[in-house]
Amino acid sequence: MGGGLLENANPLIYERSGERPVTAGEEDEQVPDSIDAREIFDIRRCRARAGSRGPGRGAESPFLHLPHLIRSINDPEHPLTLEELNVVEQVRVQVSHSQRPGERLVWESQKVSDPESTVAVAFTPTIPHCSMATLIGLSIKVKLLRSLPQRFKLDVHITPGTHASEHAVNKQLADKERVAAALENTHLLEVVNQCLSARS
Repeated sequence: MGGGLLENANPLIYERSGERPVTAGEEDEQVPDSIDAREIFDIRRCRARAGSRGPGRGAESPFLHLPHLIRSINDPEHPLTLEELNVVEQVRVQVSHSQRPGERLVWESQKVSDPESTVAVAFTPTIPHCSMATLIGLSIKVKLLRSLPQRFKLDVHITPGTHASEHAVNKQLADKERVAAALENTHLLEVVNQCLSARS
């Protein structure tokens, strides 16, 4: 995707994990199904949830087609996915649903009414001085913003100890105003959209 010299001309390439099967329970609209780390990392079809931030919610189908939510995000520098470069792994995705002890999640029309859910994704740049780290983190964050209900708080950060500027990058990614300003930059948004587009 990127032009010019590559920072990491020969990255290690990892084998993709297998496709996960979608169970009948996951497709059954009558069965409550909370979002979990497996769904964030590798989702084939996700029930359309009320309050989704992104476009594409059609009345004709109860499912959003979100191919492999974060594992299939393209690297901005190489014609590989973030999973193939081991930048994202399912073990570094955490989903938490806050609730008081003894309280159950309340389900209404196949959506959980838990206002304090958090998705945390740690990503690992391929080299410690990767200048694409902020762009990769922004791509992950935008994919989640476009795909998840608004009730989710998002925490996208660099895996501790894996990047020379992890604190600065993490601060940028955590700042909602800076993220919003970045997405108003048409060139930067175009690059993010290329990272999120399906590979042919």
